[in-house]
Amino acid sequence: MKRTVFDVANWFLEKESMTPKKLQKLVYYAYSWYLTLVNESANDLSAKLFESRLEAWVHGPVFPELYKKYKNYSGENIELYQGSVVDFNEDAVDILSQVWEVYGRYTGNQLESITHQESPWLKARGNCDTYEICTNEIKDEDIFNYYIERVS
Repeated sequence: MKRTVFDVANWFLEKESMTPKKLQKLVYYAYSWYLTLVNESANDLSAKLFESRLEAWVHGPVFPELYKKYKNYSGENIELYQGSVVDFNEDAVDILSQVWEVYGRYTGNQLESITHQESPWLKARGNCDTYEICTNEIKDEDIFNYYIERVS
């Protein structure tokens, strides 16, 4: 069974009620860490937590379909997820747990600030002005190359 961006979002929403911005960033870090820790090199990034387009929006990395699902919450907290969470494999659970441990204590605004200092988002933004709408894709290779340096 293929996992989706929503499966990962539900995993985090089962832990805590949070804003859409915080949820986006946690899902981004889960995606990024999985991509980096499970694959061997930037030449083969076939192992992914889920398949989804990732874009460099004004407030940081965004998965557009996740944004669409929760945009009506604006800055308000999304309620806790009450359904059954998809069974992830051991590697995925380990990585999701690490992301929660490292980033779960931050607010959405703090996480936005962190992502704004990291090269995958900065590179994808390119020549876009600070508050300009931008749908440039954040490339998996850029994610891998940036985070692999941090774990080496």
